[in-house]
Amino acid sequence: MSAPSYDGQIDRQLAQELRQAPKHAIALVLAGGRGSRLKQLTDRRAKPAVHFGGKFRIIDFALSNCINSGFRRISVLTQYKSHSLLRHLQRGWNFLRGEIGEFVDLLPAQQRIDETSWYQGTADAVYQNLDILNTHRAEWVLVLAGDHVYKMDYAAMLAQHIRTGADCTVGCIEVPRMEATGFGVMHVDETGQVISFLEKPTDPPPMPGRPDMALASMGIYIFNADFLYDQLERDSRDPSSSRDFGKDIIPYLVPRAKVMAHFFADSCVYNRAQGNEAYWRDVGTVDAYWEANLELCKVSPSLDLYDRNWPIFTYQEQLPPAKFVFDDDDRRGMAVDSLVSAGCIISGSVLRRSLLFNKVRLHSYSQITDTVVLPEVEISRNCRLTKAVIDRGCRIPPNLVVGEDPEEDARRFHRTDNGVVLITRDMLARLPG
Repeated sequence: MSAPSYDGQIDRQLAQELRQAPKHAIALVLAGGRGSRLKQLTDRRAKPAVHFGGKFRIIDFALSNCINSGFRRISVLTQYKSHSLLRHLQRGWNFLRGEIGEFVDLLPAQQRIDETSWYQGTADAVYQNLDILNTHRAEWVLVLAGDHVYKMDYAAMLAQHIRTGADCTVGCIEVPRMEATGFGVMHVDETGQVISFLEKPTDPPPMPGRPDMALASMGIYIFNADFLYDQLERDSRDPSSSRDFGKDIIPYLVPRAKVMAHFFADSCVYNRAQGNEAYWRDVGTVDAYWEANLELCKVSPSLDLYDRNWPIFTYQEQLPPAKFVFDDDDRRGMAVDSLVSAGCIISGSVLRRSLLFNKVRLHSYSQITDTVVLPEVEISRNCRLTKAVIDRGCRIPPNLVVGEDPEEDARRFHRTDNGVVLITRDMLARLPG
């Protein structure tokens, strides 16, 4: 009689432990960046607080990924112009149950370590909150940015981290080689271990066998908690460090610890049956922001906001349905290939390939094309607006024409090299009366 096999029992036990692992981790969302490449869109708000997709803020995607992945202990670290971000989090992310150890904790810069310094970098932001983090007794720490748009199962990344026995795991994505100059770029061996890491190289090294592609860091990291805390203490004593994960922590660790790469394709949440791509966007420029929003108006966009299995949560004000009025030949309220959010009134105007956030009012005889309109905007009569981004609360005067005369657009507003026109309240206030 042969000896009994325990392999199946061990596999089931490991699978159970991996499913429970997110409960023993803490997620740190770094949300302190200004996002200066978004120009005047971040004059009053941090980049993670910028509106996206008709009803969301950019940070909602990282936070929703945490909830959907089973990470229910979340701390959000803020710094730059954080009022609107903090207000949004307090209103929309207070549904977790503290009595069972769930929370979204807000950690604004408080000069906890050095009373003369705010957060000096991404690593320093975590280091300055070590006393708080130690109280949670987490086994693993998930560190991620709050300013990208994507859907990802962090539990799959944590499971790989545990299986491989890594000290640190870095989320990575394949990008065209010369587009990788703004990322940390990695080389990996056949096991997926990172053997070199270059932060924002001018000439990114290609992937083996793929000379046109590079392997870029997504700024998503998982660490063994005690290992991370020791490294942050060490880094704090290094006078040459800039206190940044991508510039300092990861390059230091690669030759000294087990740093593994996690491929985004292995945990991205998207509809493979429809042939969609693994969706990840850095909407850090006006052009990228405009394009990513208008992508959602397509018949089958790569980012599926209608997926009930992986919902995106946010704060939702109670508003009436969108309304379209007038059906005259020269005065018809209508929208084609567009997204129109709650509380909007389209009164005798035509909307094409555009996205309206909440509480937008379009008056008669106006034509809006290829335009992103943020909340509480009012567009007066007889306007023609094409290829624009209109900031929150703008009042567009009658007869304004945008998108037809590049020189005039650049004189009055901010116009990108690709022809997208950004309009803000301050710009409108400077227009001649």
